[in-house]
Amino acid sequence: MSTLHWILFDYAVALLGVASWLAAGVTAALRRYRLAFGLLVGAVLVTLARVATVAALSGRGWWFVQEKVLLSLPMLGVAGLAAVLLTGPWLRTARRTPGEGLPAGGLVALFTAGYAALAGLMVTFFAGFPLTWSTALIAVSLVCAGALLTMRVITTPTGEQTDASSPDSGQVPGSRRPTELSRRRFLGVAGGAVAVGSGVTGVGLLFRDPEAVVTGGGPAPASGSTATVSVADLRGPRVPMPGGATRQHTLTARTANVSLASGGEVHAWTYDGRLPGTAITATEGDLIEVTLRNTDIDDGVTVHWHGYDVPCGEDGAPGATQHAVKPGGEFVYRFQADQVGTYWYHTHQVSHPGVRKGLYGTLVVSPRERQPAEELDLTLPVHTFDDVAVIGDQADRTVHTARPGALVRLRMINTDSDPHWFALTDTPFRVVAVDGRDLNRPGEVREVGLRIPAGGRYDAVLTMPETPVALVVDNGHAKGLLLRPTGYAGKDPARPETSDWPELDLLHYGEPAVVPFDTDNADRHFTLVLDRSLAMVDGRPAFAQTVDGRGHPSVPDQVVAEGDVVRFTVVNRSLETHPWHLHGHSVLVLSRDGERSSGSPLWVDTFDVRPGEVWEVAFRANNPGVWMNHCHNLPHQEQGMMLRLVYDGVSTPFAGGGHAH
Repeated sequence: MSTLHWILFDYAVALLGVASWLAAGVTAALRRYRLAFGLLVGAVLVTLARVATVAALSGRGWWFVQEKVLLSLPMLGVAGLAAVLLTGPWLRTARRTPGEGLPAGGLVALFTAGYAALAGLMVTFFAGFPLTWSTALIAVSLVCAGALLTMRVITTPTGEQTDASSPDSGQVPGSRRPTELSRRRFLGVAGGAVAVGSGVTGVGLLFRDPEAVVTGGGPAPASGSTATVSVADLRGPRVPMPGGATRQHTLTARTANVSLASGGEVHAWTYDGRLPGTAITATEGDLIEVTLRNTDIDDGVTVHWHGYDVPCGEDGAPGATQHAVKPGGEFVYRFQADQVGTYWYHTHQVSHPGVRKGLYGTLVVSPRERQPAEELDLTLPVHTFDDVAVIGDQADRTVHTARPGALVRLRMINTDSDPHWFALTDTPFRVVAVDGRDLNRPGEVREVGLRIPAGGRYDAVLTMPETPVALVVDNGHAKGLLLRPTGYAGKDPARPETSDWPELDLLHYGEPAVVPFDTDNADRHFTLVLDRSLAMVDGRPAFAQTVDGRGHPSVPDQVVAEGDVVRFTVVNRSLETHPWHLHGHSVLVLSRDGERSSGSPLWVDTFDVRPGEVWEVAFRANNPGVWMNHCHNLPHQEQGMMLRLVYDGVSTPFAGGGHAH
């Protein structure tokens, strides 16, 4: 079973445990002792099953079970054992010879076990990883408060019998002696004080300041103590490389009503009034110079060069590398075209609505010498407007022609926040590049699907056959592309069902090659645990998308030194996919769920961490700056799943000036 299946199974068992313990308490209170005894036995068995599921899940990693092992199971174990000892023998007898009501202590114990089971489930669901003292204190205090409230309700006297000679069995319903009432009142007050004190202490700890989280390879650099360089000074050159040219563009951000090729019209946020924005192309060695102007995007706008390792001051991340460009303002970006491949650009200011509404475009850098030359080279961004995915430019044709035998390159770009499924029919092809980086000796494949993560790019190359080829997107739910051989007059074939095609696994695709650093001896090792939990996001409490239990900007910075080999372990505890994206660096994929990469070295800037998955990636810190590190499902980023990678000795004057919602 996959980790995700174990997570879901554990949720189901935990929920069944809550229901079993509480049902046992309710049926005992109703004096249905035979049923109560059966439910008690069932609750014990379910609790033992929960221990087994947690043990199985622990084999997938400590991150998936920490709060269960350290809090939930011990808390339930203590409460459940008390319930069994106080009620088990009594219920076993009472189910045959019904008598008076179950002793109050036993009834409270049954309900308390239910509260403990519920609190453990809520800790997993709302607090996640890591378990903190605040979470533990709040959970225990709530269980104690529930027990005290239940005791108060159950032991409220039904009469005013106070005669010392009157019978008092301590059972419910019934009456109590004054001494017993005083003792219980004292215990209730004392227990209530402990519960309230624990809860208040836990809430107070929730608002502690974040601490740096840096491990491995010796002491961490002293962040901020020797800051000598500002990101404002880490800018690109002003002249091209020898033999290159200066490619100048002006992008004007403005709102516009845009007609789509599908026939619909959208009110969009655009660069230059078109969807996507102006296609930026260059040849290796050129200087790219882009002037960004803002006409009427009230929240401001930037340009982030997704996947392109520009100098930090050109990265377009508001609050880290620049202030957002407000209406009437402008900003000039300059960087060398020194990375060949397929990339794209988009706003990083209010990026969730901004990109969704149309503030994106493509960037393609070609090598100075291309061998062999592709006769048809198509750049195909896929974007969703009003729940309809469109491919290419707003006016692009969906049918293209190429002569039989010609090389065709399809540059597929996912500009959405969710993955897209691509399939090429009726032809073999090769995936020659991922995220702009060439693969080593990729082989031909056929009838496989390409699952491209949010922000990702795949370049596929095929030799045009003598019959049409279809590029199917999302199994036909989005409008795809048709390639016809020149002069073809036959009937276009029906597009096959592709959802059951196997997914191309890039971890084992292509041939191995030497990598430029030792991945087993990293100078820094960070673990990022992605989850959904209660946290502060931009100063407001939210059910957030979290990193290590925190939401932006409370997630501690990751501090590195220039030249470090940095290793990331990225863990997904949640039930959603998180496409992880580090600015300014490509990362080398080492493993997924412990399975090491055995194909071509896979360099990516965005990788899908699906529910329950654990990824290991590495890179060399060779691009100084203050870099955003976040989930590229942009609603998740907006909901807190973002932090910064900071080079020691680098500061930013732009803190607090961006990523407004």
